[in-house]
Order: sequence, then C-alpha cells, then structure tokens
Amino acid sequence: MLRIKADSVVFMTRAGHRITLPRQQLNHGLALAALLIMAGMAVFGPSGLLAWSENAQLLKQRKAQIVALRAEREELQNRVDALDPAHADPDMVGTLLRENLNVMHPDELVLELEPEE
Repeated sequence: MLRIKADSVVFMTRAGHRITLPRQQLNHGLALAALLIMAGMAVFGPSGLLAWSENAQLLKQRKAQIVALRAEREELQNRVDALDPAHADPDMVGTLLRENLNVMHPDELVLELEPEE
C-alpha cells in the first residue's frame, strides 16, 4: 500500500504548473498581493493615471499665474525706472505728488463733487 504524506501533495494548474502546499501557495499569494498593490498605486496613487489630469490642470493654472505675475513685475519695473532719481519722469513725479502730498500747480482748479446717493 502506497502512503502519501501531506508535504508531498501537489496540485496541478491548468497550464500544468505545479503548486505545492502550503509554502508555495503562500509565496504565490504574497506575490499576487504585491502585484495588485502596485497596480492599484499605478492607477490611484499620487502620480497615477487618475492624478495626471489634475496635475495637467494645475500646470495650466500655474502657467497662467506666472504670465500674470510677469506682467505685474514688468509694470512695477517700469514704475521703478520712471522714479529713478537720476532721470525721473516728470509726469510720474507730478502724479505721485498730487496723490500723496495733496499738492497742485497754481494754474490748476480743484472741483469737489458731491457723492451720489
């Protein structure tokens, strides 16, 4: 009579691969779990497929913000250049004097307007 030990039990898969119980099944299960986790991270992770569209949208917003900030920077640079003490722009100086110090030329008129209700 032939006796079969529990360690020698072998299962055959459809492709003919042998999976011995229980250690090889545990190894195969762990490998499958690792592959599933990696696939999940590739799809749902912070740099996965679903995050690409969000990152592309944020990139467009940041580029638009950079363009706006560059325009504002150029405007401020022009204003700084106009106020250079060595060769200040007379129109800019006159505007700032009127705004900040409430001064005017002798030939100017001040018109006070009543606030609309």
